[in-house]
Amino acid sequence: ASRDFHAPPCAASLSEYTPCEDVQRSLKFPRENLIYRERHCPTEEELLRCRVPAPFGYRVPLRWPESRDAAWFANVPHKELTVEKKNQNWVRFEGDRFRFPGGGTMFPRGADAYIDDIGKLIDLKDGSIRTALDTGCGVASWGAYLLSRDILAVSFAPRDTHEAQVQFALERGVPALIGVLASIRLPYPSRSFDMAHCSRCLIPWGQNEGIYLNEVDRVLRPGGYWILSGPPINWENHWNGWKRTRESLKEEQDGIEKVAKSLCWKKLVQKGDLAIWQKPTNHIHCKITRKVYKNRPFCEAKDPDTAWYTKMDICLTPLPEVNDIREVSGGELPKWPQRLKSVPPRISSGSLKGITGKMFKENNELWKKRVAYYKTLDYQLAERGRYRNLLDMNAYLGGFAAALIDDPVWVMNTVPVEAEVNTLGAIYERGLIGTYMNWCEAMSTYPRTYDFIHGDSVFSLYQNRCKVEDILLEMDRILRPEGSVILRDDVDVLLKVKSFTDAMQWESRIADHEKGPHQREKILFAVKQYWTAPSPDQK
Repeated sequence: ASRDFHAPPCAASLSEYTPCEDVQRSLKFPRENLIYRERHCPTEEELLRCRVPAPFGYRVPLRWPESRDAAWFANVPHKELTVEKKNQNWVRFEGDRFRFPGGGTMFPRGADAYIDDIGKLIDLKDGSIRTALDTGCGVASWGAYLLSRDILAVSFAPRDTHEAQVQFALERGVPALIGVLASIRLPYPSRSFDMAHCSRCLIPWGQNEGIYLNEVDRVLRPGGYWILSGPPINWENHWNGWKRTRESLKEEQDGIEKVAKSLCWKKLVQKGDLAIWQKPTNHIHCKITRKVYKNRPFCEAKDPDTAWYTKMDICLTPLPEVNDIREVSGGELPKWPQRLKSVPPRISSGSLKGITGKMFKENNELWKKRVAYYKTLDYQLAERGRYRNLLDMNAYLGGFAAALIDDPVWVMNTVPVEAEVNTLGAIYERGLIGTYMNWCEAMSTYPRTYDFIHGDSVFSLYQNRCKVEDILLEMDRILRPEGSVILRDDVDVLLKVKSFTDAMQWESRIADHEKGPHQREKILFAVKQYWTAPSPDQK
């Protein structure tokens, strides 16, 4: 019971603890194909049940957009990055902070100029490209500089020896998750992203029967783009500087071209250091050529949207059927920003059981009211610019995120794998981003990722699945000191939750539902107090 619940601070050495990507535990798993870098969560016996401390000297991050270009050293105390990557111009150490000049190995003129180069080859301005995926992202400068163009990128990289790449991205206020292309699907539905990008990301695209590019194809929207820069692109001019032979680079490029062809992608353009491919808008043509080439069979009877510990395949994910060569599989999406409020094709086609276009529109209106009410409870949420990284633990149709679209924030919309309907595809169709999640486990992210956490009926959903306190300790791990939480749930559930949060240095109160006191559903508003690990000099 909560009376016996004590959540002591963890040791200072655990300030960057990521339970499911624990460097020690991962070494028990096979190195081949990076399987050891995948999610491997602690067993019940291995759970720490303590509160992960912020490092000594931790402070509230700089406000966006300042945070794009600088972060407090005390929050991510890793000097070695600046040494290791000095010649690559992506992070510098100055006084009490890191500076991100916007460089990167392939961005000698900075990420902004690099994105301008991409914009000369495909249209980044007309709203047709809104969601992007950056695979193996350094400190996510690409995603950081796309934001000013109203393009929302999710960046991922493994938790590895380049300590803290994803951590830096999050500290800068850019959406990122710990992740790796190894043997399981990325935690996104099919047809989610308008473009995917790899700049020197070290993923062997041409190898293992093209399994990694095949997974990019699964999550790319019909007509979506794949952008590659760095080896082997433009090897003719770079082979010497890359210290590789022309033969090995040509072979690598031929391998990639062959895989792309087997996915029915069309190579749009290669110019300078950039190459861009495009996925077809439907599979009519692809099915015909299959009979001739037979090089990558279509997958049979496997849900393309299931992606939680789901093994990756080398078969091609079939696009939804169309009647005409000019039709876009799964339905054409409006351009951004109309996309946000339009009924997602997954809903209008009836493929989400029990959810209608009318319900979608009503849900939007409901969340506008709710968020307005939340801002009267939480003045930090109401204060423009105070928060940047937000998490919605049970996002449903993304209504909470949509209601905040004009604030300088982004929301990671999580759809629990236990949710009754898998709505994450519809969230992406609105031009929002998210991930699958099981809240009985730890999230693939660093401690102190989020400024604010929202949870609608999360504890009701999980009440017979795992312990309330374990979910709360995970929320505490990923929430910044002085960040806040709003939970809405049945009053009895919230009273139980509050009995635990009172033992966790959270200040909390239960408030009425926006419709008044006669509703069983109430709102718990909590703020995590400021505390850190002790000073290293204090023994």
